[in-house]
Amino acid sequence: MNSVANPSSTQEKEVLFHPELLKKFDINGPRYTSYPSADRFHNEFSEADYLGALERVAKVDEPLSLYFHLPFCPNICYYCGCNKIITKDHGRSAKYIKYLAKEMAMVTKAMGAQKKIPITQLHWGGGTPTFLSHEEMIELMHHTHEHFELLPGGEYSIEIDPRRVTEKDIALLADLGFNRISLGVQDFNLAVQEAVHRIQTIEETQAVMDWSRKYGFKSRSVDLIYGLPKQTPATFKETVDAVLAMNPDRLSVYNYAHLPHIFKPQRRIAEADLPPAADKLDILSNTIERLGEAGYVFIGMDHFAKPDDELAIAQKEGKLHRNFQGYSTQAECDLLAFGISSIGKVDDCYSQNVRTLDEYYEALDHGHLPVLRGLRLDQDDLLRRELIGELMCQFALDTKSFAKSHQIDFQTYFKTEIEELKHLGEAGLLDWEGETILVPTKGRLLARRVAMTFDRHLRESQAKGTYSKVL
Repeated sequence: MNSVANPSSTQEKEVLFHPELLKKFDINGPRYTSYPSADRFHNEFSEADYLGALERVAKVDEPLSLYFHLPFCPNICYYCGCNKIITKDHGRSAKYIKYLAKEMAMVTKAMGAQKKIPITQLHWGGGTPTFLSHEEMIELMHHTHEHFELLPGGEYSIEIDPRRVTEKDIALLADLGFNRISLGVQDFNLAVQEAVHRIQTIEETQAVMDWSRKYGFKSRSVDLIYGLPKQTPATFKETVDAVLAMNPDRLSVYNYAHLPHIFKPQRRIAEADLPPAADKLDILSNTIERLGEAGYVFIGMDHFAKPDDELAIAQKEGKLHRNFQGYSTQAECDLLAFGISSIGKVDDCYSQNVRTLDEYYEALDHGHLPVLRGLRLDQDDLLRRELIGELMCQFALDTKSFAKSHQIDFQTYFKTEIEELKHLGEAGLLDWEGETILVPTKGRLLARRVAMTFDRHLRESQAKGTYSKVL
């Protein structure tokens, strides 16, 4: 597969950043952390369906991935769309850890595990995972080790709020086996921070970076958000420069999706304070240029990495993957997810847990896995999932090889899609090189739009309004 060109000069940046294309195709669409996307899950998927998937995957002797949703936050950030619980009461998190242990025990029992299950990827997300006390972190990892074996060389990551950690916290996380951290920054400008109710200094963020290096973490990633209230191209450039001075291995530059009808905290953001569309494009353009000048490679979607980072190397070698945590170097593997609202991928199924603590505790107290909804994928779903994954990760698809591996006639199977691709090809979002579909550099910011062509569920429902903007 072709690797992504590094936009390291103004000329290359202009090829990647093509404003007319972005304006034309900036529509609503899925992020494709999964296919089918989570809005296709349904309540007819039951605990019995999930148990069946666990039994099937138990027969496959391959390492798995773990995700723990830790929803507690001491304060609310107005932009946040995550499932979180605002509290300062550690009695609530202590209880939650014990129920996570119950869920782990029930899941591994359903799998008939006779020994510890090998794990190659683990992620603590939230909420604010570092809300947990040291005792709670140790207890959760203890219960994890009761059932699972974290293999050497795996990706073990945690989301960090730099406002909420000390050097002792980072030292403990290293002792517990974490080797990657993701730092939420969003924006360093004080006016922006006040508008979103998240005050965070450069100094406390730098301290976490320094501690992570001191205690041997392999990778540091920083999350930024453009499109927040009070942002301007000039102020966001200052944030980007401050972050680059910290020398992270990876950056994610997310577009703020203002959906106050879905996420109630966003109602506290005045729409009049949001930057106009032209400013958002300038912010994105300037950021791409600045990151290119600093030597970062555009991985895809909103992600950038140093050329020697594992993500950039995996993409160059055609080994990049994408899952619910974003891009990954780990081979496609089944994901066991624990805690409220968490989403797992087991065998040919997706399963999502209930969203509230009361529902979660009640299900486990009655001996049931806390399944809310899910989906069992059919053969067409599995085929399209692989195809969309290739486009999103490698920006290329060898249709001849793909057709052979799935025993289909590509031209016939995707007759409707190929006709639709002509329009995107004429616009410059894709090229055909023999029998290979290529997303050229200038179309890569819109790779989601190309992937949407192959989304059968999206075509059948036309429910584009439920998604955030592509950019």
